[in-house]
Amino acid sequence: MTPDDPALSFGAAAEAYDRARPPYPDEIVDWLLDGVAGPVLDVGAGTGKLTAALAARRDGVVAVEPDTGMRSLLARIPGIGVRAGSAEDVPLADGVASLATMAQAWHWVDVRRASAELARVLGRPGRLGLVWNYRSLADEWVVRLSAALGGADSAGQMEKIRAHGPAIEAPFTAYDRRVVAWEHAIDVDTLVALAASRSYVIVRPPDERERVLSAVRELGEERAGADGSVRLPYETYAFRYDLA
Repeated sequence: MTPDDPALSFGAAAEAYDRARPPYPDEIVDWLLDGVAGPVLDVGAGTGKLTAALAARRDGVVAVEPDTGMRSLLARIPGIGVRAGSAEDVPLADGVASLATMAQAWHWVDVRRASAELARVLGRPGRLGLVWNYRSLADEWVVRLSAALGGADSAGQMEKIRAHGPAIEAPFTAYDRRVVAWEHAIDVDTLVALAASRSYVIVRPPDERERVLSAVRELGEERAGADGSVRLPYETYAFRYDLA
């Protein structure tokens, strides 16, 4: 990653990211942890959407995140350690973790370097868990929302991930997969904040960004129920690699 990498754009919208990005289903978090007894490491942790769920179940979770703005919000989660670093450069010793996770982040990494580095920090037996929340395009309104956002998003990558699993290198090979369909209920302001947290919206010129956010607000107001909530359908894809 470099300072002008889109992967490092999120810090400029860290509060919007933390407010609006969806959590991860309990079923997925429990599945990642199932059978894991030792230390847990969450890499590319962002503002801690997955970190917080892991920390609610295990003591001593360590979060690794390259972005300063994101790390400032990670520090709010009680009982965790926070380190500056990335999947390609984890500031921990060999074999210290039993589980390393990455949520909404693996598509940003250098696959060769990240595969080797995460294998290094995992003890044996160890596990790598990769997770994505993906807006369900089975809903026509979500298709319109994606068009209004107008960015590349990760949809193209997700099609490959859904069909073939994430691109990854040795020593990670075979994986187990779990998919959970669910809905995230938010209000219109939070939907706009969700749009504002997308990397391809963050980096746009201010006038273009405002046009996108106005279009998203209009769609949200159309979608909102009598209680003002917008139900946004998701599919969460999780992949689990066990190292013997």
